[in-house]
Amino acid sequence: MKKSLLFVIDSLVGAGAEKSLITLLSQLDYKKYSVDLMLFAHGELLEELVPKEVTMLRPLRYTDFSRLSFKNAFIYSLRKLELKMLISRLKYSIKIRVKKYSNAQKARLYWESVSAVIEENPKQYDIAISYAQGVPTFYTAEKVNAKRKFAWVNVSYRLNSKEANFQRKFYEQFEKIIAVSDSAKEVLLETFPDYNNKIKIIYDINDPCFISNMANLAEGYKDNFDGIRILTIGRLASQKGYDIALRACKRLKEKGAKFKWYVLGKGPLLKEMQRYIRENNLSEYFVLLGVTANPYPFIKDCDIYVQTSRFEGFGLAIAEARMLNIPVVTTRFDAVYNQMIDGKNGLVVDMNDAAICEGILKLIHNKELRQKIVCYLQQEKKGNIDEINKFYELIG
Repeated sequence: MKKSLLFVIDSLVGAGAEKSLITLLSQLDYKKYSVDLMLFAHGELLEELVPKEVTMLRPLRYTDFSRLSFKNAFIYSLRKLELKMLISRLKYSIKIRVKKYSNAQKARLYWESVSAVIEENPKQYDIAISYAQGVPTFYTAEKVNAKRKFAWVNVSYRLNSKEANFQRKFYEQFEKIIAVSDSAKEVLLETFPDYNNKIKIIYDINDPCFISNMANLAEGYKDNFDGIRILTIGRLASQKGYDIALRACKRLKEKGAKFKWYVLGKGPLLKEMQRYIRENNLSEYFVLLGVTANPYPFIKDCDIYVQTSRFEGFGLAIAEARMLNIPVVTTRFDAVYNQMIDGKNGLVVDMNDAAICEGILKLIHNKELRQKIVCYLQQEKKGNIDEINKFYELIG
């Protein structure tokens, strides 16, 4: 008889955790497992890559409700006598506007406001997996019936005492917490030092064959630019350091480099970034491409991949660039040395725009170094598909 698995994640918008989950799902043996997937936001691009064997669960009633305009939500609440959902939505909306919150704080405020109106999953599972920290973890802990539960942490997760105390009661309900890198485990232990035996490391799974095939399926850039193409992939959020990237771009322009810096991603900083681009006359240099389900043709056809992150659990986009033999310039975030060897497969630089600019210029002007890095990348071990064995060991 097949084991029943439930995976829970916020959405499939295209970030590293989502791509890692898609890869994991593509590797599962569906003769042994029946798999459901629970999302809190629907209609994102990576959903089309979910294997056909996976059952996508219908949206939660509150998920559908939260997508209504406030006017329609108010009308719906009156007609259906669903005042609790309206009050919960208002409560969260008011709280979230008071000041700027961290992702962990937003997750707590959301769950405190709306958990009472979120229905439980009626099915009994053998195994339930929260594949992201925050709301998916809270939901899996409180609203899912499963014999065994596992929680993934895919960022460097530092929590203040209030957030740690709030989250501990949820993590206590999980058999194991999975960190996606050694440094992600170390950071998590700063918050939960008594969890050393509870935390297991399974790296984000990346499949070089899948990435290579996807890279050749479509065309990337269509602007016929013949200079140096720089690419960054990631949600337009503070974590990814786009303020550093924009200032580095301005420096590159001032130094007369012939380049275009492309970005694949969407997020809350879009308007702010567009304003900076406009005010600093960077529209021909810093190009926001939006999102695509298949970023790999863009990676394959760029000259340099740049990561300006302040923190990452692993840095999956860097791994993908390495698999396509693209030299990397990256900031020195916590987990960077899990995969980067400075001067060998790319350059690891300080977390500021001057250092990023100098790293890029070094690769632009020193073609011998760039070629040396490419040669090293071509010889590197590609991917880590064998991490699936750790997953199988985990779920038994």
